[in-house]
Amino acid sequence: MKFKVIVDSCGELTPEMKQDERFASAALTLEVGADTIVDDETFDQADFLRKVAAYPECPKSACPSPEVYQKGFETDAEHLYAVTLSSELSGSYNSAELGKNLVLEEHPEKKIHVFNSKSASVGETLIALKIQECEETGMEFEQVVETVDAYIESQHTYFVLENLETLRKNGRLSRVKALVASALKIKPVMGSTPEGSICQLDQARGINKALVKMVDYVKEREPHSSDKVLAISHCNCPERAQMVKEALLERMQVKDVIILDTAGVSSMYANDGGIIVVI
Repeated sequence: MKFKVIVDSCGELTPEMKQDERFASAALTLEVGADTIVDDETFDQADFLRKVAAYPECPKSACPSPEVYQKGFETDAEHLYAVTLSSELSGSYNSAELGKNLVLEEHPEKKIHVFNSKSASVGETLIALKIQECEETGMEFEQVVETVDAYIESQHTYFVLENLETLRKNGRLSRVKALVASALKIKPVMGSTPEGSICQLDQARGINKALVKMVDYVKEREPHSSDKVLAISHCNCPERAQMVKEALLERMQVKDVIILDTAGVSSMYANDGGIIVVI
C-alpha cells in the first residue's frame, strides 16, 4: 500500500471504506453504567440508545490507547495518517500522537501524520476521503498534509438534537432548562467553533423549524459549495436525514452527498433523532 488512514471510531466509514484495506478504524469504548461497549463492528445502536435512555447519568467514552494507534501504524504503507475527533472533545488526538511517536522511536524514517479533525462523525469521514483524493492524485506526503490541513480549516460542522438528555446529563444544560426546553419543544441548533469545540448557534420551537434554521446556516456560510462534498449522519432517523439532504440540495450545489448512520461515539453525542451535517 502507498498509504493507510486510521480513523477513530467517532468517524463513520462508508461501505466502500470498510472494504478498502487502506482504511482502518481505531475503536473508542463507551460506558453506560456498568456496561462497557466497544465502538466497532459489533456496536448495536438500538441497544445502546435503550441503555442511555434508562441510565440517569451521562454515558462516557474512552479514547483508543496509544498502543492501538502504534499497532495500526506498524505497516509497510509509505504514508501513514490518523484522523481523530476534535482534541477539544476527546483525548484521541493525543493518544494518536503518542502512538506515532512510539513508532518513530523505532522507525524514524516512517512518514506519519495525525490530523485533529476539529470536528467529529462524518467530518472525520470527509477528511479521510480527502486524504485518499490527495494520495491518488500523486501528491507528496508533505503536500497531502498541507492540503488536508487547509481543508480542515475550511470545513464546518452543524447539528440539531431531538433529545436534550445528553446535554442535561453532561452538565451543558441545567435540569430546569432542559425540562422547560422539552415542554416547549425547543430544539438547539449547534455548531463547531474554529478550534473544534461545541457552540449553540440558534434554537427553534420544534425539530422541523430547527432543521430549517440549520439549513439556513449551512447555505449562508457555504456560498461556494459546488466543489465540496456534503455529508450527513443521523442517529436512527434516515427519513429526517433524507429530508435535510433534499432541503439543502434545493438551495445549493455540491459535488457529492454522503449519508451515514452514526456509529457509537457519534450516537452518544447526537442521541436518538440527532442530525449532523458537515461540509
